[in-house]
Order: sequence, then structure tokens, then C-alpha cells
Amino acid sequence: MVKSFCSKALKELFLEGKSRKLDQKLVTRCLRRLDVLDQAEKPEDMNILGFNFHGLHGSSKRYSVHVNGPWVITFEWRGVDVWAVDLEQYH
Repeated sequence: MVKSFCSKALKELFLEGKSRKLDQKLVTRCLRRLDVLDQAEKPEDMNILGFNFHGLHGSSKRYSVHVNGPWVITFEWRGVDVWAVDLEQYH
């Protein structure tokens, strides 16, 4: 279950189903990933064809799923919950 967001646009999209702060070309793909993320019970549940799920290197264990082009959704996994969900642009 998603517990917190870093991205205000993703939080608005998750709670309201729409966001003026988010590029409309990303909305459908972000919603699909957020829905799966909210239902996931472990990080590996995000390992779905087309999501390009993988762990990120760093001090805290974060994960990433591809959205479109350089855009990815990143998140932390703590216990059975998802924290610090963010939308980032990788170059």
C-alpha cells in the first residue's frame, strides 16, 4: 500500500485520478503503475513486462519502474508498504 509521496503531481493523480501538474502524455501510464504499486505486497510484484522494474543503488533501497521516455517512478519499500513515491527524469 502506498503511504507517502515526494511528487505532489503523483499524489494528486493517485488520490483524484487526474493532475494538472503532470504532462497528460504520462497520465495513463502513471495511473497503471500506481494502481499496481498500491496492490503490490513485495517489490518483486512490480516486475511486470514493460515496467522495467529494477533496484537503484544508494544509501536507502529504492526501486524504479519505467513510465515513458526518460520518466520513471521511484519508490522505497518498508515492510509491506511503499514510501516516498516520486516521478523522476533520468537522462
